[in-house]
Amino acid sequence: MLARDDEEHSVPSELHATFREIADAFAVGDYCLRDHAIRCVCEVSPSTANAIAESVSAYGDRLAPLHRSTWGYAVYRWMGDYWQMLVDLTTEGEEVSDLTLHAKLHDTEPPTLEIESVHVA
Repeated sequence: MLARDDEEHSVPSELHATFREIADAFAVGDYCLRDHAIRCVCEVSPSTANAIAESVSAYGDRLAPLHRSTWGYAVYRWMGDYWQMLVDLTTEGEEVSDLTLHAKLHDTEPPTLEIESVHVA
């Protein structure tokens, strides 16, 4: 499904729903994903969730559900033992913001997604 080379690739449509669910949870402030368990997505640690909340607050605009135009910018790259995923988030004021969700998709069975951060890219 995903390439294992040194190139950047568009995030495949099979993963869009997962990232939409993450963005929906973040839009209502559930940065730990405690109230929004998502299949194959690890719960976010409190320290990472706090850092995400601080990044969003510093950005100055509230998160919103992902706009379809974000998929024109979302990319992944093979890093040797996982895929690095970068997805630009949507805010109330921007269909595609400068806030980027950084996540690792681990090459396990089933694959698991670990959210690393959200910050301005």
